[in-house]
Amino acid sequence: MSDFMTTQPLARRIGLPLLACYGLGTILGAGIYVLIGKVAGSAGMLAPLAFLLAAIVAGITALSYCQLVVLFPRSSGEAYYVEAAFSRKTLTMLVGYLVIFTGIISAATLVSGFLGYLSAFIKLPTFWGVVLVVGSMGALAFWGIAESLRVAGLITLLEVLGLVLVIALTGDNLLIEPANLSSLVVPEGSYQWIGVFAGAFLAFYAFIGFEDMVNIVEEVKQPERNMPLGIIIALMISALLYFLIAVIAVLAMPPSELSTSDAPIYDLVSIHHSGAAVWIAVISLFAIINGVLTQIIMSSRVLYGMSVQKRAPRIFAAVSEATRTPWMATLCVSLAAAVFALWLPLEHLAKTTSFIILCVFTLVNIALWRIKGSYSNEIEALPIGVPAFPRLGALLCIGLLIFQIANSSL
Repeated sequence: MSDFMTTQPLARRIGLPLLACYGLGTILGAGIYVLIGKVAGSAGMLAPLAFLLAAIVAGITALSYCQLVVLFPRSSGEAYYVEAAFSRKTLTMLVGYLVIFTGIISAATLVSGFLGYLSAFIKLPTFWGVVLVVGSMGALAFWGIAESLRVAGLITLLEVLGLVLVIALTGDNLLIEPANLSSLVVPEGSYQWIGVFAGAFLAFYAFIGFEDMVNIVEEVKQPERNMPLGIIIALMISALLYFLIAVIAVLAMPPSELSTSDAPIYDLVSIHHSGAAVWIAVISLFAIINGVLTQIIMSSRVLYGMSVQKRAPRIFAAVSEATRTPWMATLCVSLAAAVFALWLPLEHLAKTTSFIILCVFTLVNIALWRIKGSYSNEIEALPIGVPAFPRLGALLCIGLLIFQIANSSL
């Protein structure tokens, strides 16, 4: 039993390439393969603009994370930042549990998306599909952080290759009406902005993942250098891929068809290349599984970090001597993800995740704004960030939250 109840430090085994792949895999797996159709259903032909707006909001907040993770390199991430800014135990615990809950809900969302793509090959009962995916990814997360991230890195390269293949196979749609491409990013009337903002709220979920990276900081080599670089690299590559795929998708398929598809990328490619669509579906399955794995890793690390801070039950600080991973936290997160995957539909899961993470991002931006006075010299020495960005990031997040609340009440 002692092998599983130690509280020794986590092993620093992650370099910049693995870190960037981890972040990119989390972002990509959580987004384009699952939600492109739902975003098109809200924003219509302006889906590319919705992704662009979501990328701006995420990018500004990402710069706040880049600064905070260097100042406070702790696995509990957001919970630690809020603790440093406000010194309120209750608020710290609330933020920490919200982040954990977000990761669990996000993993459940991806499991639901996985079952949609799997149906192109085999009809598997929902219960056994969920058990298979969550059980195997939970076991891999327990196996070891380096092993998990190597697997995640390979899958990430595969899914990036898949998206590049989608662009290569369907990119001729960009040549159909080049003169009208501006209509995809410039609304013709104010009424269209409602759909754009609704789509941006959903598309924001597709960028969730960069914040997960800070929660494995205690396992990263040279975190003061590699964490900011890894976050920026992952976010920029994913934003570019999202925008290109969104443009191609709305040119190739009517938004009404995209919105009703359970496997939108598969359907997009099958229009022109039915043979290649099968391979895209296979890659999509791996991409979504990758997202499940990274979300389980992130959530378990936050739960572990909070336990070490005595902000969660002590049992979640248990680290296996054999694998040097937080085994109890991993088990708890995996079980919760399976329950939610069986309980809630995909779009509801995605909206819930976006709402919670926007609340967390708001608090993180405010936290950085608040602690700037106490750490002014350290922050000024960082080669990233703009003084006004924390306030701007908080205002943008609040704006999206208010819009979604108002839009939901209509």
